Amino acid sequence: MGYQSLYELFPAIAERETRNIIIGEQTEYALPPATYTFIEQFCNDRGCDCRRVFFYVKSSLREGPEAVIAYGWESEDYYIEWMGDDDPLSIEQLKGPMLNLASPRTELANELVTFFIDVLLNDKEYIERVKRHYRLFRGKIDGKPTLKIPSKKRKKKKRKA
Repeated sequence: MGYQSLYELFPAIAERETRNIIIGEQTEYALPPATYTFIEQFCNDRGCDCRRVFFYVKSSLREGPEAVIAYGWESEDYYIEWMGDDDPLSIEQLKGPMLNLASPRTELANELVTFFIDVLLNDKEYIERVKRHYRLFRGKIDGKPTLKIPSKKRKKKKRKA
């Protein structure tokens, strides 16, 4: 199972819609001031419907990832059916946010997961956008038509008579 960045298949969308968070001096999180970028990566296996994303979290502090956070948004029942197995440990590793154990991380990784849970998971519009990115990505990988992304409609100005 390989993962591929949204930037590779949809660079314009990724450029416009990747989440960048600026952390300043005063914050409740133990994160140093920096810009943190949550780059979405999805499974590129044909026919896979894991409904997960890996956030490759970079910061303006250094090269390489600070953390890789895996997030599966479906229910336990979905993952049990998808896997054909109800092993609690396997399901736990698919569902919800967690550090990807096989990926590099820095000393900031655990705090970034806390930040992700507290802030990003509570932004419903953002999570829906990630799910939309997943559907677009899956459509491209599986060779199926992708959903059109609605463009922002311009308000028509009323003409004065």
